[in-house]
Amino acid sequence: MRGGGSPGLTSRRLDQWLWFARFAKSRSLASRLCTTGAITINGAAVRKASHPTRVGEIIVIPQGVFLRTIRVKALGVRRGPSIEARSLYEENNDPVQMSQLDAAWKPLLAYD
Repeated sequence: MRGGGSPGLTSRRLDQWLWFARFAKSRSLASRLCTTGAITINGAAVRKASHPTRVGEIIVIPQGVFLRTIRVKALGVRRGPSIEARSLYEENNDPVQMSQLDAAWKPLLAYD
């Protein structure tokens, strides 16, 4: 299944989903981003990398100097090419620029 997910799968770990969807270069960076509390799901801050992510949830993710608001469309089965990763979510709004970025966040949020 391209980008979809396993038939019986109802949730996926947040760090794994962020890595599958290419919001983080590695799974360990995705895990660190989760534990900082920088990500919100349906308006609630998440502090655990193991937090379950489900289809239909709204996630706000810091990326560079922007905050991206996305809706989860699929859970995925692997970290595939960017086209497959893009099929896992849809952008709800245009990215919003953060006015001030704390220096401590820069290494975590850097995405080349």
